[in-house]
Amino acid sequence: MRIPLDREDGQPLYRQISGYIRRGILAGSLVPESRLPAVRALSRDLGVNRITVETAYAELEAEGLVDMRVGSGTFVLPSYVQSEICPARRIWPDWQGMLREHMSGLSFPDLESDPEVVRFNSGLGDSRFFPMDEFRKVMRDVLRRQGTEALESGDVRGHEPLRRNIASILGSQGVQVGAGNILITSGTQQSLSFAAIALLRAGDTVVVESPTYAGALDMFRSMGVKLAPVPMDEHGMQVGRLEALFREHAPKLIYTIPNFQNPTGACMSGPRRRRLVALAAQHGIPVFEDDYVGDLRYEGLAQPTLKSLDTCGNVLYGSSFSKMLMPGLRVGYLVADGPAYDALAEIKRVHSLATSSLLQCAVHEYVSVGRYAAYLRKSRQIYRVRRDAMLEGAKRHLSGVKIAPCTGGLACWMELPEGVSCTELRKYALKERVDFTPGPRVYPYPAQGESFMRLNFAAHSRETTGEGLQRLGRAMEKAAG
Repeated sequence: MRIPLDREDGQPLYRQISGYIRRGILAGSLVPESRLPAVRALSRDLGVNRITVETAYAELEAEGLVDMRVGSGTFVLPSYVQSEICPARRIWPDWQGMLREHMSGLSFPDLESDPEVVRFNSGLGDSRFFPMDEFRKVMRDVLRRQGTEALESGDVRGHEPLRRNIASILGSQGVQVGAGNILITSGTQQSLSFAAIALLRAGDTVVVESPTYAGALDMFRSMGVKLAPVPMDEHGMQVGRLEALFREHAPKLIYTIPNFQNPTGACMSGPRRRRLVALAAQHGIPVFEDDYVGDLRYEGLAQPTLKSLDTCGNVLYGSSFSKMLMPGLRVGYLVADGPAYDALAEIKRVHSLATSSLLQCAVHEYVSVGRYAAYLRKSRQIYRVRRDAMLEGAKRHLSGVKIAPCTGGLACWMELPEGVSCTELRKYALKERVDFTPGPRVYPYPAQGESFMRLNFAAHSRETTGEGLQRLGRAMEKAAG
């Protein structure tokens, strides 16, 4: 154990030793039942006498932090609980307090892992369907053929064969771009972050749908950006309200999710898409199109992407393989034209250097041989069945709830009966061991979301969904009084 001792300091050496160890225990770097160095060894390493170390250990034992066991050594006590330490005893530097204040409005996700809780608050599909054996074989093949080359940083823009492959996929969807327009990222969140860094400064305004993706709201808030919300309906963003917003706020970016919008599930109509692209180009306001699950359509006809309607390089398009394959893959892409592409590539170089070459090569191989298309077909079939189970179960167990049309995506958007607050409902829901995404988390102004909740149907089997909805129904009865 390397303990920095200052012999010129007026503080006794045993106090410096005990203070260092105490801070390690409070911070969690010295975990319960970890063994501290033997007195003789630590005194030798620090160049102090044994009595100094013994006194330090004795002080820690008196505080209930360690246990000095004869013949065994000195151990951090397993009964010690960090949360019991009075926070008033810790005085942070001023900059730490400023950070806490700056981040106070962000909606950090819940990370509890109790397996007995049915979690309808996920934003992902079911990774258990992912063909691990096939992907493992692809990874082995890539390493065998490319060796250490697959482990190098590679081109900051991304693995060129993968970029060509993505360009081909987009071409089939009406987006005519080449590999030189595609920047590989770790997912749509990073793509949006790069775009925000390029286009926004603190105090600028961004147009967002209301409600919208919580991760985007958090990212914008962390930058000190102002939000200009546009209401949603069953046809997507109410584009007719944009011109008034443009005059009032002079926004620097429009952020939209046209396909199966998160959280409402709405699909923007064709006429609104065309008007949005035309208005944004007319006013010189760039658009970020988030197409995170556009491939998961269960019914109806596909609408053109905003990017396919863009003729002047005004639309940035972000999508990802992470949602559809496995979130841990963290491979997505950003499509841009002209100087914007170069600026975004430079921002990526500055902020993250490169994306994993091995994962890019593996995703390229997996997508190239048609496995991805087959995987999408299978996913659509499974998730459609699960969507139906969610709709049927909600009608059976959630009396009075209004369910928005759900023609694709991963989740259902629901309006609670009059008089039921989602914040109050969630308290009862957690007691019933079920959870959901509360409306305030996805609204630019949280007070607007108290009547709504989002429930993910893709992550669970029909049986689990049925059980979870029964629990939620009991919680609703209690919340309604």
